[in-house]
Amino acid sequence: MQGNRSRDTKPELAVRSAVHRRGLRFRVSARPQPELPRTADLVLRKSRIAVFVDGCYWHACPEHYTQPATNREYWADKIARNVERDAETTAYLRRAGWTVLRFWEHEDPESVADRVQISVRAALQKEADPGIVSG
Repeated sequence: MQGNRSRDTKPELAVRSAVHRRGLRFRVSARPQPELPRTADLVLRKSRIAVFVDGCYWHACPEHYTQPATNREYWADKIARNVERDAETTAYLRRAGWTVLRFWEHEDPESVADRVQISVRAALQKEADPGIVSG
């Protein structure tokens, strides 16, 4: 498992490049909240947006995840823990006032970047006019 990257994967690099081309600046593989021992792939601090690009295998993508043929119980437990940790992280960050965006590695990087940009605009507009209530 040491050969599996935890950051700078091809899908993550493609998303970062697309988001950067839109003029958005972000931190890479950073903790959105200092007390949370987990990192987001992209952190846009001013707009309080945390972006995760989840691998289809490691995070149990409903479209692409397949159970391994060997050592099934070990891998099933590991993947289940990953999914549980993802949910905990998302819930924690949302309670702390962050917008959490999760994408699968197979999603089009340009489409992902568009959605990040839309979220940033919405966050900045909300900051400029706190009377706006989002649903």
